[in-house]
Amino acid sequence: MKKYIPLIIVVAIFIILAIWWPQQARSSAEVTLDYFKEMILIMPPVFILMGLLEVWIPKEKIKTWLGGQSGIKGILLSILLGTLPTGPVYVAFPLAAYLLGQGASVRNIILFLGSWAALKIPQMMLEIKFLGLQFAIVRFVLTLFFLLIIGQIISMVLKKRPEVKWSEE
Repeated sequence: MKKYIPLIIVVAIFIILAIWWPQQARSSAEVTLDYFKEMILIMPPVFILMGLLEVWIPKEKIKTWLGGQSGIKGILLSILLGTLPTGPVYVAFPLAAYLLGQGASVRNIILFLGSWAALKIPQMMLEIKFLGLQFAIVRFVLTLFFLLIIGQIISMVLKKRPEVKWSEE
């Protein structure tokens, strides 16, 4: 029952919204339905890809490439994997959970997710076109710099918390 509390709260808020502001409730329902349709189209291929990855790439390889001992190679691969795809960041979460479960380090998962969210190559192309090359490069470098710092800090904090079970070998 405890895990359903957030859902119950959201539904209650929606009902209150529908009673007092029916137009906003209608808009909210339309946006929710649009996102739901988008997720229904996007998520099945993601889960198929995850299944194929499990068959194609052994756990030991993921640990070697993205694990706690992967060093600069793991950092660069995480950033590369995050910058290449297009699509919403919520697609990256199941992939990140899968990689974490296969032995990828927290630092590399943070870099993967952060790169997916903020360093996509297609996004950078638009920035160059509309905001200029100098802006795009400065933003990319600063974002990457802070992602590296954040990834390292989160990794160090979680290592100090033995009750949190993360793969950091």
